Amino acid sequence: MGILNVTPDSFSDGGLFASHEAATAHALALEQEGADILDIGGESTRPGYEPVSAELEQQRVLPVLSALAARLRVPISIDTYKASTARLALEAGARIVNDVWGLQREPEIASVAAAFGAPVIVMHNRERADPALDIVDEMRRYFERSLAIARRAGIPDRHVVLDPGIGFGKSPQQHLDALRRLPEIRALGFPVMVGVSRKSLLGRIAGRETAPRDRLNASIGAHVLAATLGADIVRVHDVAAHVEALRVVDAVMESAA
Repeated sequence: MGILNVTPDSFSDGGLFASHEAATAHALALEQEGADILDIGGESTRPGYEPVSAELEQQRVLPVLSALAARLRVPISIDTYKASTARLALEAGARIVNDVWGLQREPEIASVAAAFGAPVIVMHNRERADPALDIVDEMRRYFERSLAIARRAGIPDRHVVLDPGIGFGKSPQQHLDALRRLPEIRALGFPVMVGVSRKSLLGRIAGRETAPRDRLNASIGAHVLAATLGADIVRVHDVAAHVEALRVVDAVMESAA
């Protein structure tokens, strides 16, 4: 999954693709590099972010999404937790809903997705970290709530992807635990998406100050590990490099089948 942030304040690429022309060109480049899905978001969810209104989010994403829906061969996901944005995005040509609040911030978003037959990506999140929690047990309980919302809305289980939400609402150790224990999440019986691309935890592991754009090597390392532990989708900024790395993973894993 390639990332397209049409925001002025995303942690890694805020402002780079805020114009219609830049966003369109970048999306087409990500597809050319080998992205299987394009994820478009209009609200930053970086630490300390300022929430934006649904109207502003829609002003950012809908013109770009509408233009790309007619040009891209790969499906578009809309990165939003707002039901009204999801509805308009699906009407404009998006085919997947990627909700960083796991259908729990605005549960009506599940009914919107169900009405369009759209798969949903359900991410684990918390308002604040609690280092005392067993984070995988916490994720199981959280996903049970999300799945109940999805099922009540009529979303079939085959249209649900789980995301452990690495980088969101967890302590540094819990981020590592979530990645290391990925097979326990995969054992719930749903596809899993992991997104660690350029995140600050990679800089902390490196033991030195790094800008987000300098975390490619660490991002690939984390996503290769995630793939070997059962991740089905990785959400990344740098598509070409990840495609090449993950082809090696696929070749090795398939040779053992």
